Amino acid sequence: MAELHLGQVVEYHGDPLIEGPDAVVHHRHGALLIEDGKIAAVGPAQSLRAAHPEVPVTDHGAHLLSPGFIDAHVHYPQTAIIASWGKRLIDWLNSYTFPEETRFADAGYARDVAGRYLDLALANGTTSACSFCTIHPESVDALFEAAQARGMRMLAGRTCMDRNAPDGLRDTAQSAYDQSKALLERWHGTDRLSYVITPRFSPTSSPEQLSALGALWAEHPDCLMQTHLSEQTDEVAWVRDLYPQARDYLDTYEAHGLLGENALYGHAIHLEPREAARIAEIGAALIHCPTSNSFIGSGLFDWPQRQAERQRIGLATDTGGGSSFSMLRTMAATYEIGQLTGQPLHPAQLWWLATQGSARALRIEHKVGALAPGMEADFIAVDLASTPAIAQRQARAEDIWEALFPTIMMGDDRAIAGTWIAGTRQTIG
Repeated sequence: MAELHLGQVVEYHGDPLIEGPDAVVHHRHGALLIEDGKIAAVGPAQSLRAAHPEVPVTDHGAHLLSPGFIDAHVHYPQTAIIASWGKRLIDWLNSYTFPEETRFADAGYARDVAGRYLDLALANGTTSACSFCTIHPESVDALFEAAQARGMRMLAGRTCMDRNAPDGLRDTAQSAYDQSKALLERWHGTDRLSYVITPRFSPTSSPEQLSALGALWAEHPDCLMQTHLSEQTDEVAWVRDLYPQARDYLDTYEAHGLLGENALYGHAIHLEPREAARIAEIGAALIHCPTSNSFIGSGLFDWPQRQAERQRIGLATDTGGGSSFSMLRTMAATYEIGQLTGQPLHPAQLWWLATQGSARALRIEHKVGALAPGMEADFIAVDLASTPAIAQRQARAEDIWEALFPTIMMGDDRAIAGTWIAGTRQTIG
């Protein structure tokens, strides 16, 4: 069944990080034609209404119709420990993350948290995410089953660790390979689900485990591989001690078959020149996690340098090291970090990063992340006057970007007036 949605609409005609804000086109009175869960047409409301007079209409008024947000790096098992006080990375893992992750051996607990996480994501306008699970296959099944029930496009994988983790959270090189392969064969390509090969990071994986996962990736190169890279300086020093033969942190992955164009490297703050050059050469993605980087004291992502290198960059909340489920808050933190590093991003660039930019990082940009014919109809309606403070500022705006920027900087889930998955409005909770 077809449906016509009216409102303000943004279309991407290029990459605004390279081509500038004019690569994003705004229709003040725009429309989306949705048919069979996909976008059939985008354009001026008057033209689409005239071309499809028989189609039911939903008029969103002045709300902005946008692609749903794409969160490129989350830890859904950390949902319950988000905003925990006072730790840096290694202490965060030992004090909060590892004790919580042990609970995911209980399939019922995993299902409860998976459903809660997805409802929070949808309420904040996030329609797709790429998540680390835990070492337990039950945690992967729980997230994929919950996403499947909601019709969501979801990417995730079993987190692998065979050292420097507590009892109950360690596997072996062989069990990491075997269980990851079994989950991959069960879920990858089912409905809108994708399996992601997932070593947590080099400190918690032996060289043997990294090699085993590299071998699995070589057997399934269409899969993504996600991990962490150079998040904190003490972590980088730890990796240097654990891998004394490696040229640098990236080399601990590269030497074991875990560098490729389908790789996702979370954080990537403290990169050496060789690492940055190699990642750009291969075309892998760096995933920027700004609220997490500040919340646990990791450092500032070097926007000017990474853009000069033409890196492929995605944007992420990093739940629960990140301190918000909201991609609006994530965009705001990205802007603030850009100010501190000498390159504040334009609202058009921020919005693109949270949608099409993250979809490109996850290699799903031909399916979601933009409003264009043939794309899956995952979209949101954004209220640009969701609070009195935002409303009084946007009332003075002279263009769409001045109207949208207050929502980026001050908005939260109240700004998300509705979320649609494959053309179906979601009932949250």
